[in-house]
Amino acid sequence: MSALKPGDKFPDGVVFSYIPYVEEQADIKSCGIPINYNASKEWADKKVVVFALPGAFTPVCSAAHVPGYIENLPKLKEKGVDVVAVLAYNDAYVMSAWGKANGVKGDDILFLSDPEAKFSKSIGWADEEGRTYRYAIVIDHGKVIYAQKERAKNVLEVSKAEAVLEAI
Repeated sequence: MSALKPGDKFPDGVVFSYIPYVEEQADIKSCGIPINYNASKEWADKKVVVFALPGAFTPVCSAAHVPGYIENLPKLKEKGVDVVAVLAYNDAYVMSAWGKANGVKGDDILFLSDPEAKFSKSIGWADEEGRTYRYAIVIDHGKVIYAQKERAKNVLEVSKAEAVLEAI
């Protein structure tokens, strides 16, 4: 499959790994049980912003990318966004801990694992080592309305929350 572009249908069969947030396991040292998150099904009738990045707890990702979405979450919701999700190749345990480290509770932002960068590879947006490129995709009821990949690894321009807000 080639890179997604506006007008494309979001692919069928896209499944990520995910640990749902529960208050009883809010401590960063608590582990939940990973479950499959069928994005194709869950997002079919919703407006979704999914942003991907090279890895949890990495400099640009932790200092700017995720905080930008946390800060702009109310504005995204005002624009009709139902789901905001961050995606990386890290396993579901790491993604869950990263969400907790960022103070994200409930399903405000889903911290999804793309094991082995399977989805990112399927759209050509992963590097040779299997790490996810930095990108953002907006899906509106199953149709891609925005899809942009950053021009370089540590650049944060087209996938940051502000750029997505301007585009939708």
